[in-house]
Amino acid sequence: MQSIRKMLAVATATLAFATPIGAQPAVQSQAQSGPQLAAPLPPPPYAPFADLVLDAPVIVDAAIRSTTRIKGPEAANVPPGLARLYVEADIQSLIRGPAAMPLRIGYLLDVRPDARGRLPNLRKLRVLLFARPVAGNDAQIQLIRPDAQRDWTPAADALTRRITTEVLAADAPPSITGLGNSFHTPGALPGEGETQIFLITADARPVSLSIVTQPAGTKRWVVSLSDVVDQAARPPERDTLLWYRLACFLPPALPGTAEPQAAEDYRFVLDSLGSCDRGSPPA
Repeated sequence: MQSIRKMLAVATATLAFATPIGAQPAVQSQAQSGPQLAAPLPPPPYAPFADLVLDAPVIVDAAIRSTTRIKGPEAANVPPGLARLYVEADIQSLIRGPAAMPLRIGYLLDVRPDARGRLPNLRKLRVLLFARPVAGNDAQIQLIRPDAQRDWTPAADALTRRITTEVLAADAPPSITGLGNSFHTPGALPGEGETQIFLITADARPVSLSIVTQPAGTKRWVVSLSDVVDQAARPPERDTLLWYRLACFLPPALPGTAEPQAAEDYRFVLDSLGSCDRGSPPA
């Protein structure tokens, strides 16, 4: 079995050039007097977990076994105010990744000391790790970005697994990279009409928005993932992958050359989708 020193050398040599990684888990204090009912945690926001899942070829549910602080030249590129740890964790469940992974993995993590300079005690902390494999070392992973270690909660675990299933589905919606052509066709009655807006996707698959306005001024819209528009379809439900693709990546407006009615209908779609809530980043 490799010694800790050897494992640190391998991890630092492999990962020192990478973007600094880490996330500061919340430390909850114990009640000082009598039992108290904990306030229910708000559900985790969909968008930041979708960001992580889409970028992470390896996702694991793990329990931290030990941490070792890295100092000296091996920590030369640590951001100011942070300390670098080498973390060993036991995999509880593999959510996404290669079928063959060791039960124990190691990775680098940057954390923020408290006001007294003490590092957080992470031992036994259960976490979700969003990472990429390290070439030539199955026992090492590299977190994809500084907040790619998240505290495990039942809600965060369920959301991560749901998004992973959506992403890996054969009919997963493509990523949106821009706006294509748009046009508005007036109807037979005053105020009636239909706007079609074609979207540009990363893999050139067809995606379009269709907004129908009734004579009374009421609007409804649908999104099509094929060349055929199904007017009986419904807009995507919030906190689904299709909603995320649209709400988080559609430009804020049509080009200035677009027809005024098409621009108004596009704004109606954006308002219907709502904001892309990425929540507050981990401290």
